[in-house]
Amino acid sequence: MRVAVETVAKGAAQAAVTGNTAQPGTGRVTRTDTGTGSVTRTDTDTDTDTGTGSVTRTGTGRVAEAAAGKSAAPTASCRAARPRADALRNRERIVSAARELFVEFGPDVALDDVARRAGVGNATLYRNFPDRAALTHEVVLAVTSRTTLRAEEAVAAESDPFAALSRFVHAAADERIGALCPMISGVFDKDHPDLLAERDRLEEAVAGLVSRAQSAGRLRTDIAVGDVLVALSQLTRPLPGIACQGIDRFTHRHLQLFLDGLETPARSELPGSAATLEDLRRS
Repeated sequence: MRVAVETVAKGAAQAAVTGNTAQPGTGRVTRTDTGTGSVTRTDTDTDTDTGTGSVTRTGTGRVAEAAAGKSAAPTASCRAARPRADALRNRERIVSAARELFVEFGPDVALDDVARRAGVGNATLYRNFPDRAALTHEVVLAVTSRTTLRAEEAVAAESDPFAALSRFVHAAADERIGALCPMISGVFDKDHPDLLAERDRLEEAVAGLVSRAQSAGRLRTDIAVGDVLVALSQLTRPLPGIACQGIDRFTHRHLQLFLDGLETPARSELPGSAATLEDLRRS
């Protein structure tokens, strides 16, 4: 009897030191500490702590996780951090709708109208863009980036420098580059690094188109990059105070008249001086 009592007492003392407890029965937890620091939990609620600082849980409804002194982030949380495909589509629809409405009515258009044109609720719009400045920033960034891409595609597609310039002008109209003009005085950070980088890329691409066409003797020499960009912005948005419906069908017709006037030999002498990029920044 004394041996049995001493054995039980000794086992209890060891469990207190090592953290081992034994509780038989369904729904009970049995812990065995071997000094390694790891715990294994099974469907029978049995944990094994081996002292490695990691925890492994197995069985139905259990989650495996590595700790090393910290709890690992759940896999579900990692997935939730990535934007869902439908969320990205909603964002793209909002930017596209805003681009169209900014061209038609200017950057002060009601944001409720933007949400309605995009086919999303107001809550979705504000979740993506908390204010007008954030939405305007994204529209300017998107239009500038896409227009630069059109310039690069035109160079790759056309061996004739003037044909490349013409291709770009028509493609830029389809990108609604006119949306950029009324935003020059808009309330948003025009000096944001992202916007400055995209603006520089666009100006460099258009300057290259103009320079190559002039070097080939296909483009009159009394115009500059600014002339092309100003004409594009003016010819690709409707006159103030009129509805936009039906206006778009004339855009490419008028752009072609403009392009015909750019070809050499020049049929007239232009008044004033060529519009440079520096002129546009100062205006």
